[in-house]
Amino acid sequence: MDNRYISISTEVQEALKSNKPIVALESTIISHGMPYPKNVETANNVEKIIRENGAVPATICILDGKIVVGTNHEQIDYLGKTGVKIPKASRRDLAVLLSKKSDGATTVATTMIGASLAGIKVFATGGIGGVHRGAEVTMDISADLEELADTEMIVVCAGAKSILDLGLTLEYLETKGVPVIGYQTEELPAFYTRKSGFKVDYNLDTPLEIAEAFKAKIGLGLKGGMLITNPIPEEFSMDAKVINDAIEKAVAEAKDIGVHGKETTPFLLAKIKEITGGDSLDSNIQLVYNNAKLAAQIACALK
Repeated sequence: MDNRYISISTEVQEALKSNKPIVALESTIISHGMPYPKNVETANNVEKIIRENGAVPATICILDGKIVVGTNHEQIDYLGKTGVKIPKASRRDLAVLLSKKSDGATTVATTMIGASLAGIKVFATGGIGGVHRGAEVTMDISADLEELADTEMIVVCAGAKSILDLGLTLEYLETKGVPVIGYQTEELPAFYTRKSGFKVDYNLDTPLEIAEAFKAKIGLGLKGGMLITNPIPEEFSMDAKVINDAIEKAVAEAKDIGVHGKETTPFLLAKIKEITGGDSLDSNIQLVYNNAKLAAQIACALK
């Protein structure tokens, strides 16, 4: 690892040396996922939840040409205020952003890369990217899936974002050998809702069971990650028809105006928020809190 390109906070360094549980967090959700100041408030609350559950938070971003592992409050505020002016950074963007000493908001893929470089094994996010609807024509498949196939990490999410083709996303993960595990559920959650109609590979009921399965994976020398799908709490789950109708409208509008590539997900999430009168944003925040809590418990169980 070339230290010119990574900066690990003192707190995270000390946690690594002391073998304390650590949970990585992404920064795209701060700069591209929510409006200011709600994004900063949410990011700070997520870190607080992780601490309350016995682990050390490590928010990851790119600042001044370095992958920052353990972003402080001032940096989080900068990410939130600057918003979408900060480039959304996936694997393909890393080399150029670092060489130009630029800033970047890390996606699931680049957060996994940064966490792996630092030696962190657990990562909490909202929902992963996946195979987009119509990918049989567009070939629009998120780099998140390739990173899950290559990087040794537990990724806790509320399923793949429901704007995606969930069936094809599961098929892709199966091909890549990534186990999809439901936490206390046999059905893949669909981000805003607890059910999707698709089954997960396995159902595990405790953080310890998840930790033991991951240890077995490492012990076998199997590369790649493990996807833990954690349903949104019942009281914050949205009505399936309401959210699916909103998604259909948003997808149709994106197609009509030619939105594609890495702009697709931010556009769709913003449009769904508009259509649902903000209800989708509230659900998004609650599922992130729920994932942070579980990720911290799994990180503790790993230790």
